[in-house]
Amino acid sequence: MSSSLTQQLAIPRARLRASQRRKRGSNVGAHIILITGSVIMIFPFLWQIIMSLSTNSQVMSVPPTFWPNDLQWHNFADVFTAMPFMSQFWVSVSITIIRTIGQLALCSLAGYAFARMRFPFKGLILGIILAILMVPSQVYLIPQYQIIQGLGWLNSTAGIVAPGIFSAFGTFMMRQFFLGLPDELEEAARLDGCNPFQTFWKVMLPLAKPGLSALAIITVLWSWNDLLWPLVVSTYAESMPLSAGLATLQGQNSTNYPVLMAASLMASAPVLILFLVMQRRVIDGIAFSGMK
Repeated sequence: MSSSLTQQLAIPRARLRASQRRKRGSNVGAHIILITGSVIMIFPFLWQIIMSLSTNSQVMSVPPTFWPNDLQWHNFADVFTAMPFMSQFWVSVSITIIRTIGQLALCSLAGYAFARMRFPFKGLILGIILAILMVPSQVYLIPQYQIIQGLGWLNSTAGIVAPGIFSAFGTFMMRQFFLGLPDELEEAARLDGCNPFQTFWKVMLPLAKPGLSALAIITVLWSWNDLLWPLVVSTYAESMPLSAGLATLQGQNSTNYPVLMAASLMASAPVLILFLVMQRRVIDGIAFSGMK
């Protein structure tokens, strides 16, 4: 009797141990895949660091030099002589801040209007705005340039900022977020005597912080890395952002790749530091935008 009971109890234990072994095996496989993917993603960044500490001949050598014997730290100091780094840095900061604030303000207002308010031709206007997403930005590059030229904003921060201060994608994303909020909140605010703007500002906008965070993160990354439009609208080195200034370091006949890599590292450092400081909010915001 006792032996049969012991056998019956041993069967679930064996199954439990087998399932635990399978689970550990699957975890090991998942960790191997994640580590391999991490190495693949980190390797270009590490290679950029190695190139920034090498000489130009070492960078161009075949086979490549994976670690230089004499680290060339002066490449980072040479960046300031090869380009007006600090002035371009502040241009990038100004453009990013103005675009981010502008998109948060305009896209949240437009998104709330399309989601909650009634006005003539709302569907048609929204369709026209969304149609902008289907048109490549290169198509309206020349008309934008002519407008900026007519306003006298060439080689200025205003000329770089103006076309990116509003976003059709941001408007659509904020509209979808406001549509997901309960109607009862807006009805309660209306019963308390709030006008439409007070309802938006005091009730709906505070609840839209996840959507605003996602839009801010996307705008900061896009604005900091924007290249084509600043190259077109600015021709003076002092009026360029860092993204366009780095492109000018590539010469027609020869390029000082170590200095270029050092400048790229210095240009990406602010965004990297911002990501490390706001890592949780960045991941939550990108995950939110992906779910939407």
